[in-house]
Amino acid sequence: MQRWRFKQGMACVFLGLVGMVPMTSVNSGAALAQMEDETPDGFSAFRQTLRSAAAAQGVRQATLDSVIPNLRFVPRVVALDRKQPGGGIDSPIPKFAPYRQRHVDRARIDRGRARYASLRPVLERVERETGVPESIMLAIYGHETNYGAYTGSFDLPNALATLAFEGRRRDLFTQEFVAALKMMDRGIPRERLRGSWAGATGYPQFLPSAYLRWARDGNGDGTIDIWRNEVDALASIANYFVEAGWKPGVKWGTAVTVPENFNWARVAPRVAAPNCARVHGRLSRWQSVAEWRAQGIMPSRSDLPDHEQASLFQPDGPGTSAWLLTGNYRVILEYNCSNFYALSVGLLADAVESGGQT
Repeated sequence: MQRWRFKQGMACVFLGLVGMVPMTSVNSGAALAQMEDETPDGFSAFRQTLRSAAAAQGVRQATLDSVIPNLRFVPRVVALDRKQPGGGIDSPIPKFAPYRQRHVDRARIDRGRARYASLRPVLERVERETGVPESIMLAIYGHETNYGAYTGSFDLPNALATLAFEGRRRDLFTQEFVAALKMMDRGIPRERLRGSWAGATGYPQFLPSAYLRWARDGNGDGTIDIWRNEVDALASIANYFVEAGWKPGVKWGTAVTVPENFNWARVAPRVAAPNCARVHGRLSRWQSVAEWRAQGIMPSRSDLPDHEQASLFQPDGPGTSAWLLTGNYRVILEYNCSNFYALSVGLLADAVESGGQT
């Protein structure tokens, strides 16, 4: 999981969410040991701040009474937050190829193929209803939790309260804490609210606010269970993509060959993206596929029509793999604003669908 932007109105998911903030160094071992033994000064009072915030948004008194007095500061959450890779905005960008080898590996493809076969009737129905490809749903599922193999074991209210108290993104994590209590108001038991240290939960690794807005009952049983029910989880992923603007019938992108003497300066982006600028700044300006062909960019597939707008990306530099990316690639970035993540999702989707090699 990599970098994240938190877009207003598009509450997002994953460990990567917190990677967008420059990380400070981890406390010394002695300091962390002290943190393990002591609740920080002010955390007890902060519980009441969280109670007030939740009560103001209509959380039931019974929920507040069951959660607030028992909130616990979790030093491990702070330690993991501060230890994240990625560094500040000017830190070097690593190569994509090693990331691809780890995340679009043979084992993940094979496991995805097995899930694809067993879930095919469900996937076909959800694609028919939403326009989001079966393989894209599976690739998100595979990327986030390795098809449900690991979803995280942190208690969400404690983790989110800890991150809110820590303070660098207090408003964000206070709202996610309140959203977790609203999930309890909807009947989700506290023991089910387990996930990553950053608050992502379930097979799709939704933040609580994302669950409240986009989680769906995929099998019509009257409940929404993204922790144990793959049908609900896949329908929820598809619903997220629909709301993010997925264009049915359009591929996310395709591999291309780039001429050795290609002039990258001619296709540099003209303006900076308002959000997640570092990620979008690595992509070229947008042109039609026909215009790219005219400049010598040769797609490996013929299923991108000439009129489709696309951006060119060659993450590891001249002489390495390159792709033309459509607007649907940008929708994958809505789920996790990382080029490495989005590219790997697309490549895993293609491999799961075709059974191809990485």
